[in-house]
Amino acid sequence: MSKRDYYEVLGIERGASEVEIKKAFRSQARKYHPDVNKDNLKESEEKFKEINAAYEILSDPQKRAAYDQYGHAAFEQGGRGGAGAGFGFDMGDIFESFFGGDPFGRGGARRPGPERGADLRYDIEIDLKQAAFGFEDELTVPRTENCSVCEGSGAEPGTKVENCPKCNGSGQEQVVQNTMFGRMVNSRPCSQCRGEGKIIKTRCKECQGQGRVQKRRKIKVKIPAGIDTGSRLRVSGEGEAGMRGGSTGDLYVYVHVKADAFFKRDGDDILCEVPISMTQAALGATLEIPTLFGKEELYIPEGTQPGATFRMRGKGMPNVHRQSHKGDQLVSVKVSIPKKLDGKQRELLEQFAELTKDKQYHDEKGFFHKMKDAIIGE
Repeated sequence: MSKRDYYEVLGIERGASEVEIKKAFRSQARKYHPDVNKDNLKESEEKFKEINAAYEILSDPQKRAAYDQYGHAAFEQGGRGGAGAGFGFDMGDIFESFFGGDPFGRGGARRPGPERGADLRYDIEIDLKQAAFGFEDELTVPRTENCSVCEGSGAEPGTKVENCPKCNGSGQEQVVQNTMFGRMVNSRPCSQCRGEGKIIKTRCKECQGQGRVQKRRKIKVKIPAGIDTGSRLRVSGEGEAGMRGGSTGDLYVYVHVKADAFFKRDGDDILCEVPISMTQAALGATLEIPTLFGKEELYIPEGTQPGATFRMRGKGMPNVHRQSHKGDQLVSVKVSIPKKLDGKQRELLEQFAELTKDKQYHDEKGFFHKMKDAIIGE
């Protein structure tokens, strides 16, 4: 039965680039993968093999050059250019022995090694006071762990995990092809053990032979004082379990601090606005001011103007890197003007206005003189 042109199989032109070849292969492989076409399994398997064969030749520059010149005959016993055919050597092994690498970019017949577990992310939301004091939190984290029954082997206790008879435990199987360069031996993951090199005859009932199970684990995390939104805490070794003896991943905790109704944060400083009466602003007063650490007294001097800001030293947030250092609390005063006055209040204010009339006139006169000077100066 004649073979289809490999370029036609992948649906590309003969001058296609390596990127176009790879993109076409992925598209075709997804379309005809046996797992996706279970209703037409036999036909999809044949097409999938054909796609793999086409990609194996066209993705390799040397094999592609031979195919472009001789077609399928370049890879058949006795075909044109087949002077070295039948020698039974593995070109990759020869190059690897002398130069430490395979010119065709193939991996050696090695069993997959230990694989580190994946890192996990957990987001928490805390309020500003929790951020100011710091605390220890207990998180419930869903993650994959090694099965405690089979200790990660995947085999039912009392049974053994055996070497794969097809690949002899290497996790790789070799496929021989006759080409114009000789007999090529390509390695690929073993189809029987899926590259693991091991066969489990009696699977663990707890993990169904996977060696790993899903658990919800309670993990204590220390949230340092002074932490802010966007901070990330690393908890070593509390991520997903590794594969084949690989180390466990890490847990990363991302912190979000909720906005507060009264306080606002600016770095390590805390900002707030406090309303005072016009008499307090004029006469001065001692106020009780809320802080993150309790109420503190703050003296407002007489003649305080609206929008004036007072600094309460050391009443801000602790510095997350230097816990002994704290920012300040900045208190901005807002003078509250009464909207309604009773008779007595109005009478007293009118008397006050009368008493300060001359002073107000001098102040206004000075203002108009300054404005006049500014206009003339122009």
